[in-house]
Amino acid sequence: MDFFDTIEKRYSVRGYTDEPVSKEDLDKILDAAALAPTGVNYQPFKVYVIDTNKNAESLKKVYPAEWFLQAPIVLCVAVNTKEAWTRKFDNKNIADIDGTIVMDHIILAATALGLGTCYIANFNPEEAEKLIDSHEYIPLLFTPLGHIDAEKRQQTKKTKEELTEYI
Repeated sequence: MDFFDTIEKRYSVRGYTDEPVSKEDLDKILDAAALAPTGVNYQPFKVYVIDTNKNAESLKKVYPAEWFLQAPIVLCVAVNTKEAWTRKFDNKNIADIDGTIVMDHIILAATALGLGTCYIANFNPEEAEKLIDSHEYIPLLFTPLGHIDAEKRQQTKKTKEELTEYI
């Protein structure tokens, strides 16, 4: 799939089949995550591959939407702020930016492979931390990953003219 077709085709999928994601597709998606740019290439992240069936009860506590548990896999991008680059001028730590770029690579790679995803930032952080069980990494974003079983919802997007300012 052409890159621009991939961008146009991506949407927040809220329905999945229980068909497994192939190891080959998952590996391609994880390779895309590893290739994501990060500040000074520090790569202060981990991608947790969560088996939905084995972790259904914990995942319900993280994000209770029914469709979140339909996909066979949920991915979590977690970041380590101690390993992330910090801008010298104002000490801004960019771990969240790095992790968001990683998730975007994951989501676009999945779309290119015909799989569905949905950015989840509205989750219970305490339950997410219990699920990944790490003292170093903080859960930043989740996405279900699976074969699509839902139509794209209608949504209005601003035009590029509304979102762009030339100075």
